[in-house]
Amino acid sequence: MITKTHKLYNIYKKVKDGTRISEKDARSLYNSTDILAIGCIANIIRERKSGKKTYYIVNRHINYSNVCKNSCRFCAFSRQEGSPGGFTLNLKDILKKLRKSASGGRISELHIVGGLHPDLPFEYYTDMLKALHAKYPHVHLQAFTAVEIAHMAERSGFSIKETLLRLKDAGLGSIPGGGAEVFSDRLRRAVCPDKLGGEEWLDIHRIAHSLDIRSNATMLYGHVETINERIDHLIRLRQLQDKTGGFMSFIPLPYHPENTKLGGSGPTGLDSLKTTAISRIFLDNFDHIKSFWIMLGVKLAQVSLDFGADDLDGTVVEEKITHAAGASTPEFLSVDEIRRLILEANKVPVERDTLYKVVKRK
Repeated sequence: MITKTHKLYNIYKKVKDGTRISEKDARSLYNSTDILAIGCIANIIRERKSGKKTYYIVNRHINYSNVCKNSCRFCAFSRQEGSPGGFTLNLKDILKKLRKSASGGRISELHIVGGLHPDLPFEYYTDMLKALHAKYPHVHLQAFTAVEIAHMAERSGFSIKETLLRLKDAGLGSIPGGGAEVFSDRLRRAVCPDKLGGEEWLDIHRIAHSLDIRSNATMLYGHVETINERIDHLIRLRQLQDKTGGFMSFIPLPYHPENTKLGGSGPTGLDSLKTTAISRIFLDNFDHIKSFWIMLGVKLAQVSLDFGADDLDGTVVEEKITHAAGASTPEFLSVDEIRRLILEANKVPVERDTLYKVVKRK
């Protein structure tokens, strides 16, 4: 219980009463060192929305190519075309990777992202979706960040709307939240000047939502952004969600510095817990806050379930982007391990599909 004399009492009272907190309140939370009080406030909303439930999904990641025309300073994954270590999977390669993973109809979702390959035709992406949808019709295809979609539109000559409609017709189910980074123009000029701008990212998600294509949202934190820039990022997401209601979850992503041009040390564990909690408090119109254990670390992701998060993502199976930047986490967690982590945190494990419908296994 947070008493009336506590510095965060007014924020606590707002949240208890179901009142939206302000930008000033968010700044007060970031300035506070009382991490347990912040977690307590976040869990009011977490339990209001999800109770003790913690969601997970049986999914698999596919990184189809690391060839990218951009050179973002925080990225250790991308390679220039023709450089050592560069790769691009053809459809046969992708189906081979999935043959074992998707056997028995266990997987619910394929999460497909890659670099901005300068030469791949638009048909590469639509043929991939069509083939995967035909082979695994029970599997939801969550594919291509807003940055990739803008790149496809530019190369094909289609509008963003037409690009999305063609992808949806090919089997696209939803789009992931990557590429948002931090929306600040100052920051993007400093670390990813060639990347899609923040307003353009938001606009692509706005158009997707208008076409009944749901999406997620992210924020990459712990590099050179300011606290005010983090809060501005959350404000813009909350404003768009007010208008469209199309976001399913928000995923705060801690920066990993190893092998990047930007370097640095990344966020501390306390910063990550605080950011997760403040995201839960501020984004009152998002139903779910996800702790992506690949980037957060398994143990800290487990702790975050008491700091507002209600989703541990999923099995993943193979992940190359974060591991290229030095992540020491495994690339796969079994369902049994995920459920154990959730139960140890005194929460109730619930398997979901991409759209947060409960999956019941026999």
